Amino acid sequence: MFYSRKLKKHKGMRHCFFSRRNGFSRGIYKSLNCGKGSRDTRKDVRKNLNYVAKKMNVKFSNLVLMHQTHSARVIEIKKNNYKKKIIADAIITKMRKIALGVLTADCVPILLYDVNNEIVACIHAGWKGALSDIIKKTVSKIKKINSENKIYASIGPCIGAKSYEVDKSFYIKFINKTHKNKKYFTKKNKFKKLFNLRKFVEDKLLAHKINIDHVNYDTFKEKTHFFSYRRSCKLKHNDYGRCISAVSLS
Repeated sequence: MFYSRKLKKHKGMRHCFFSRRNGFSRGIYKSLNCGKGSRDTRKDVRKNLNYVAKKMNVKFSNLVLMHQTHSARVIEIKKNNYKKKIIADAIITKMRKIALGVLTADCVPILLYDVNNEIVACIHAGWKGALSDIIKKTVSKIKKINSENKIYASIGPCIGAKSYEVDKSFYIKFINKTHKNKKYFTKKNKFKKLFNLRKFVEDKLLAHKINIDHVNYDTFKEKTHFFSYRRSCKLKHNDYGRCISAVSLS
């Protein structure tokens, strides 16, 4: 389990970037696989999520997850929807006694806390969501509840810049958005570049004057701590596990 130094200072909320350890799954999912969408056994995933719920001090039924689609969709969790299927890549809430969770396996988990208004949020920021302004839309949703904000955010474990190899078509998608995006790429060889997703996400948050810190681990390299979609592809596994990051109001 990993924690943000800045978020940990705030007594009004709880958070955790869970590793892949301390769970019940086996094989390629060993051990804390929280991916309901994986091919792992439902029984083991449920046991893993129950472990997370206990650590977050909420009921199993009050651990709210998203059906993530790499979109820019943000939903506020309220009493009328927290037990429904949530199709989104960011969720926010003012509700107590529930925890919000985001699943990742190389993408960026971001946990946020608005101190002034006691709002928590989590974001699943893959390259598609980040490029589609999932971060801007999440911050706007928080500000819509109350514009007088003081937001802290922690950027969790994700694929590192030295591990994220991309092709020319990927690079062009970002350059077509703005040529300023060139700074997030470095040349690997004649055909490939390396992309700094963490820095791209960081700058998106800084644009909104958010106070941030990093839980800086490379999910691709740190195989004992994290699941990685890219590593699973390289090893020719037929599936992969997902790590969970969670946040709640105390």
